[in-house]
Amino acid sequence: MTAEEYSAANIEVLELDESVRKRPGMYFGFGLGDPRLPTQILTVVVCHAFHPANAVGPDHRPRVVAEVTGALTFTVTDDHAETLPDSGEPTLGYRDSLLTVTRWSSAAAAALTTRTVVEIWRDGRGLRQELAGAQPLSPPVPFVPPGGSGTRVAFALDPALLAPGAAVTADLAALDVHGHYCEAEPGTGPVVIRDLRDPAAPITHRLP
Repeated sequence: MTAEEYSAANIEVLELDESVRKRPGMYFGFGLGDPRLPTQILTVVVCHAFHPANAVGPDHRPRVVAEVTGALTFTVTDDHAETLPDSGEPTLGYRDSLLTVTRWSSAAAAALTTRTVVEIWRDGRGLRQELAGAQPLSPPVPFVPPGGSGTRVAFALDPALLAPGAAVTADLAALDVHGHYCEAEPGTGPVVIRDLRDPAAPITHRLP
């Protein structure tokens, strides 16, 4: 095809789910057939929570807690939240979900799940929403929030999309929660990762 023959008709516009599933390497660095993908998804979501967009908070300041509850299930919580819908500027994002562009890594991870639950809270108000992939199943609904402010996203990765036997690593202490390009000075917000896959022997890691 020559440049003269190329036009807008040749541009394929993909929904977020389809884009991530077609080219997961663009978002997470590994393909669907790579057994390291679940670990990398967790790493990217945690790294993004620890290095948020300027509108959310400064680098290394959020308190981030990740809990791995199964081979393909984990929850990431931080103590920052955007303005809630209907309490100021609207913040609904992808397909009217609670995951806005400042939470792009969580939205991309949601595209590879069977179920994602998003909770955000601040100023005494909380909203919860369930997604199938990155698509909301319903509008956000109120829930009684904990104190302070925060965002919690629980992911259940879809085994049908992943390599056989793929799972989040047991070596959680080795996760790089900063990424190759982090140049920010150390801050006050810790990253805590808990492995809860064995209820009788939970393991907690505090990462630098």
